[in-house]
Amino acid sequence: MAGRRVVVFPSSAELGPVLAHLVISRAEKAIASHGRFTLGLSGGSLVSMLSKELLALPQPDCSKWVIGFCDERLVSFDDPESTFGLYKSQLFPKINIPESGILTIDSSLPVAECAEDYACKLKQVFPGEEFPVFDLLLLGMGPDGHTCSLFPGHPLLEETKKIVAPISDSPKPPPQRVTMTFPVVNAARCVTFVSTGGSKATVLKEVLEGGKASPYPAARVVPTSGELFWLIDDPAAAALTIQVERPGAGAKL
Repeated sequence: MAGRRVVVFPSSAELGPVLAHLVISRAEKAIASHGRFTLGLSGGSLVSMLSKELLALPQPDCSKWVIGFCDERLVSFDDPESTFGLYKSQLFPKINIPESGILTIDSSLPVAECAEDYACKLKQVFPGEEFPVFDLLLLGMGPDGHTCSLFPGHPLLEETKKIVAPISDSPKPPPQRVTMTFPVVNAARCVTFVSTGGSKATVLKEVLEGGKASPYPAARVVPTSGELFWLIDDPAAAALTIQVERPGAGAKL
């Protein structure tokens, strides 16, 4: 791992623009290096934050972007629980990304087949790689310390072979989902968590200060050779005792 950076902002209002600049800078770097930018998105509060802040910047050229989803709920795309559906309504039509550059699940399939189908789509986009190497994955963390659809105590935490795994007993509804596995998450060139709000403070302390013994799935995100950022706000950071970065206005990572 290139090193973990924990970056604290007064609120999400200051965090959002830095996140958007991080996405754009990693996109420019990736396209200059290997001709395209591969981005994995998560749902939750990230959808509105990223959509708002990316659209506030000068229009980026997204024609060489390839977007996948770190996890997805097995619901129709017009369901409010659909992560793709939310980005489709808030972001995708407003940027020049081709439809072929957005990798969606086939929500008509049973959950196990859906996971296999999505794994095949990723293998086609990342040929010759045992595990897909995304340029950037954007992750959230739940109050229980879960990330993607990898929940505390679940057998999927130990999955080492599959690229995408099905889950039919998610403790958080809806129960049926597909999720990237830890080998894929930890293969990325850059992983960025966004975690805000005081409800995350206690778990965040355990994740960031608990060491390898931490039971929380988010603590298992340790990129093999990539960067790891935690972008958090003051309420989420309230219990931390580790050294953190506090950038000034207009900072870029």
